[in-house]
Amino acid sequence: MIDPHLAGRLSFLHRLPTEAPLPPGRHELGLFAERDAVLFVPQAIRPRRPVPLVVLFHGGGGSAQKILPMLETHAEARGFLLLAPQSLHPTWDLVIAGNGPDRERLDLTLAAVAAHFLLDPGRLAFAGHSDGGSYAMSVGLTNGDIVSHVIVSSAGFLSVQAQAGAPRVFLSHGTRDEQIPIDRSARVHARLLTEAGYDLTYVEYDGPHAYDPAVVRQAVDFFFREYPAAD
Repeated sequence: MIDPHLAGRLSFLHRLPTEAPLPPGRHELGLFAERDAVLFVPQAIRPRRPVPLVVLFHGGGGSAQKILPMLETHAEARGFLLLAPQSLHPTWDLVIAGNGPDRERLDLTLAAVAAHFLLDPGRLAFAGHSDGGSYAMSVGLTNGDIVSHVIVSSAGFLSVQAQAGAPRVFLSHGTRDEQIPIDRSARVHARLLTEAGYDLTYVEYDGPHAYDPAVVRQAVDFFFREYPAAD
């Protein structure tokens, strides 16, 4: 049997906070000497109540500072925590060779955020663009018992060796993407996700290999959408 960690399984468990909430603004979490994770805390957080969290993964060669603007204004307006981990190397380990140090760092990062805030298990999203979208989708589906929503922009691949839970998925891609053509990426992923029974929202837009602000707004609405209670 494959080691669950090598398959991308996280050890994170929801828990009660043990430390004071962090004040509004951007915070490096002080976990790693290089490429530390960054947490954005909006003004409207009510720390005594469960708080939504979006974990936003940067693209290849990217950083927390480059990817945070994708969702930072929405985090402020809608009142959710926005966490931007950073890969140890220029892109995520899963893109290069397989699950390893980035999965370990992600576990530590999630635990650090949960030490300060009571996280809402019904609204914990993995999101990302390009390589970050591939990582969010792959690790999100692998950990669907932890992740409630997966928000994917312009992802190149999907790599899942173990599946758990059934997160809702928002998948978007530009039809003029020359770097990762849509025919061999998003359209294939959409078919596979639909066949596997995932609750999928799929959006194609007229654009290149870049996230579209209007589609990002749709993704945030998707994250906060209310669903009827199950019978």
